[in-house]
Amino acid sequence: MLLMPQKDWQWKYNDSYGLLGVSLGSEIEFLTAYKARSLIPDALSGMEFSIEHAKFYMTLIDKLPKALSLTDAAIVQIALNATAAHFMLTPQMPKSWFFDNSDVCVYSDVGKVFELKCQKQRVLALVIENTLQSALVMLLSPECVLSSAKIMQQFETIKVMHNRLHPLRAQRHVVAA
Repeated sequence: MLLMPQKDWQWKYNDSYGLLGVSLGSEIEFLTAYKARSLIPDALSGMEFSIEHAKFYMTLIDKLPKALSLTDAAIVQIALNATAAHFMLTPQMPKSWFFDNSDVCVYSDVGKVFELKCQKQRVLALVIENTLQSALVMLLSPECVLSSAKIMQQFETIKVMHNRLHPLRAQRHVVAA
């Protein structure tokens, strides 16, 4: 079952776990993947889950099932983390050098899923912020090895130039006659 935003949803920093959370009512809290060092100062003091946040979240709830075959729980988890990342993370500079160039020009839009290629691995990434030349993407795959010293974990974000975004590979079904 997909969770729909409610008036009583609140962003709250959970000191016990050291992560930003979303209070989904009096008894349920969803913890995001984001620690204090990557958050804007307002995120640490608690904020309402605004209409703008709800609209962004609902856009993702609508787009994700069209791009990927996921459970409702996974869609909610991705959408809540992406909403937190879009509104609560500090700005980043592009770090495109980790990823291979794409030979295809893509139309990047918030909620669109792409592949990133890095050191012969392919990972899925969701666009959560789009500008004229770059996109902030959130890793959907379990991890991405960027270098021998740096590994991105699921739900971490990185800003890349559009020429690093590869369209999802089409699934080909071969029918033998």
